[in-house]
Amino acid sequence: MFLTRLLRKASAALALIFLTPLAHAAEPVRIGYWSSGVSLGFGAVLEATPFLSEQGLQVQFVRFPEVNAPLRALAANAIDLAFGAPAAGVFSSAAQGVPIQVFAATQPADVQFVVPADSPVTELSQLRGKRIGMSPAGSSVAVIAGAVLAGNHGLEPGDFALVGGNESRLVQFLAQSQIDAAALRSVTLAQLDHGLKVRRLGSFASEWQRLTGSPAVPYIGIAAVRSDFAQAHPDTLARVIAALSQASDWGAAHPQEVAAILTRAANLPPADAQAYAEQWPQMYRISFEPADLTTLRHQHQVFAQAGLIQGELAPGLFLTAPYEQAKTLR
Repeated sequence: MFLTRLLRKASAALALIFLTPLAHAAEPVRIGYWSSGVSLGFGAVLEATPFLSEQGLQVQFVRFPEVNAPLRALAANAIDLAFGAPAAGVFSSAAQGVPIQVFAATQPADVQFVVPADSPVTELSQLRGKRIGMSPAGSSVAVIAGAVLAGNHGLEPGDFALVGGNESRLVQFLAQSQIDAAALRSVTLAQLDHGLKVRRLGSFASEWQRLTGSPAVPYIGIAAVRSDFAQAHPDTLARVIAALSQASDWGAAHPQEVAAILTRAANLPPADAQAYAEQWPQMYRISFEPADLTTLRHQHQVFAQAGLIQGELAPGLFLTAPYEQAKTLR
């Protein structure tokens, strides 16, 4: 009788081990993101919703105030993955030997070039010698802007002054005439106070399509993981991707709840939070289909040809197996 009970307990313990998703990841997954940029909304929603825990994951979120900081943290093994790392920075870091891989495309370049409504500038070619505000140098916004301004309008990096900053600071600079133009996300434009009127000169999407002859929209943010983590915990990474995808879909379908989260977590005024939530489908996605890989390869080619990044596309940079596995976990 005692032996029977003992065997039953052992069988139950073994069943628990095999059925519990956390059996393969004893330590929390360290997820980093830029908390002042486009990753803010997704990070706030991801922290406030149960999608990661429902995949059986324990997570430690690490927030960074600067756009390139998650990449440095990946290089230093301070985090395991980042869901919105700057694409240009990832390409450069991988080419320099940082052991990272890309596992999803996450943030399309939903960005507009704008000037004050009363500006004499009416087209992008007139920005020569002007001060243009955008995300800091090294960010994907800055690299894409540099590529399209050079390729479509003959404006090389030395032909204008790049003024870096987060979006709220850039809006302030624009209102105070400290910059002549800005590259701002559509969500920021939707949140603008009616006292600041702007004229749109072109979008990253249209300018990129003109430059490349492709209908694709470039990505400013991609998801990157340390190669050693991906190799040691492929199932964990697949579960992370599944949770990210669920959070993305949920955000698009629940704008009121997203707005409430942003009001609490990011101290956004209700009207700004609502405007942000309504832009969600244009800002975020979790995708790594063949078309996304083609777009990212094309981005690397354009960036490299323009001299905006150095190095070849790192072999094995794109890690697709966890994304395919994640499709079975959603």
